[in-house]
Amino acid sequence: MLIPLESLNLLRQAIFFGLVSCVLAFLWAPLLTKFLYKYKLTRCPEYDATLAMGVRKSKIGVPVMGGLLVIVTVAVITIAFNWERKFTWVPIGVMLLAALLGGIDDVMNIYGHKRRSRKLKQIFTLIKVHKDWKMRVWYVITLPWSIFKRTSTFLSRHPGKGIHVHEKLLLQFLAGTITAWWIYFKLGESWREIHIPFDGFVNIGWWIIPLIIFFVMFTANAVNVADGMDGLAGGSLIITFSVLTILSWIEGFQEITLLNATAVGALITYTYFNIKPARFQMGDVGSLGLGALLAINVIVINQMLLLPLFAFIFYVEILSVVIQIFGRQILGRRIFKMAPLHYHFEMRGWNEEKTVMRFWLIHAAFVLLGLWISLY
Repeated sequence: MLIPLESLNLLRQAIFFGLVSCVLAFLWAPLLTKFLYKYKLTRCPEYDATLAMGVRKSKIGVPVMGGLLVIVTVAVITIAFNWERKFTWVPIGVMLLAALLGGIDDVMNIYGHKRRSRKLKQIFTLIKVHKDWKMRVWYVITLPWSIFKRTSTFLSRHPGKGIHVHEKLLLQFLAGTITAWWIYFKLGESWREIHIPFDGFVNIGWWIIPLIIFFVMFTANAVNVADGMDGLAGGSLIITFSVLTILSWIEGFQEITLLNATAVGALITYTYFNIKPARFQMGDVGSLGLGALLAINVIVINQMLLLPLFAFIFYVEILSVVIQIFGRQILGRRIFKMAPLHYHFEMRGWNEEKTVMRFWLIHAAFVLLGLWISLY
């Protein structure tokens, strides 16, 4: 069967966007590397406990925030050549918002000071004994917020100088809310339907709002958790965005097809420099931004329920952290030698290259499964 000319032209255009993105990223990568070294935006053991592992000590001093290479390249090309109010302005806006959050966290972890956080026991004591009754009232009023802050610390890998978990969750909630508002109120009633694999479409009304918020937040954090080995996040994202390019092309989403292809091109360049030994690493600025973009682009083409397959290795990684927290807090013991999962295998004797490549292959298999299911 011949491909219609209009569809073929879109595919050609998508490939061209990917190539331009790849070349542009290569051209300014040396400038980014020089900038990161100049301002010492590098990994340090003060906030990254994994650097204490013998095999990982070589990563001390490697620049973080290399994800700017992808974020900036994708944003510039999209704004200049693929800006369409209905489809691309919110994905790019949310990507930039999440990337800004990650970038601030990266910088604060390097240049910031240890941030103080009171324990709940101290707050209850202040409610009882503080000499100023106004402050006692204030502590009572803000007690739910204080409880939220303290309980969220269980999810933190290195609470300290950077943005704390409760702050990240609130800002990510904002990003998810913007996405949900855009889809629910701006794209029309048909966008409130979700595709049920092998069954068709179901209109779930306003229930789509919390689902979107959850998936944007969860996916952004999942990619962030997986960014721990050279090439792991970059290579896995190339696989996912490549398949999303194909799927959005098949479904006829022109602007999203070009956006996915642009991400693939920039990620190819990033991963080239991120392969061990890495010239730079993604950092929160890249992982949070690209995780949010991944979730939004899957939701826009109405394959939300297949996100666990399209983001398979990322979801496995973050679930391993959740399981580890459960084991430590509830059972009083570790389930894995170390979480996320890639560190578990490294501590079992797998070298970094073996772990990354096997994770790539497993991820590719499940992403292809997602593509196959999505076509029914």
